[in-house]
Amino acid sequence: MAHNPHPYLRTPLAPSRPRMFASTPAKVLWTLVPVVTFGLALAVPFVVATAKGVVKLWLAAAYVMAEITVFSLGMVISPTDDEGSAVPGLLLTLLIITSATHTALLDHDKVRLAK
Repeated sequence: MAHNPHPYLRTPLAPSRPRMFASTPAKVLWTLVPVVTFGLALAVPFVVATAKGVVKLWLAAAYVMAEITVFSLGMVISPTDDEGSAVPGLLLTLLIITSATHTALLDHDKVRLAK
């Protein structure tokens, strides 16, 4: 007679919270969204993560507000190309880098902020 162990002892444990990325290529693609769109869609990964239950709503709202603020400030400071100001470009570059970095860290176990 063969020993038949309990089936629940061999099943993997469910993750404690939902995951944002199903695979490494998905992580790379989501991380590239803010970079490829030149910041126009930098809040999209966080809105999707909020819908999936990965992060809290305030984080997505903060990125949406930051995106609106930077683009509005860019239009106010330098509405035409005649008088070039580096401030809007610098702010947008910093926001893109920050958004891409935070997108890559959405499934990291050691990062607990807004999760």
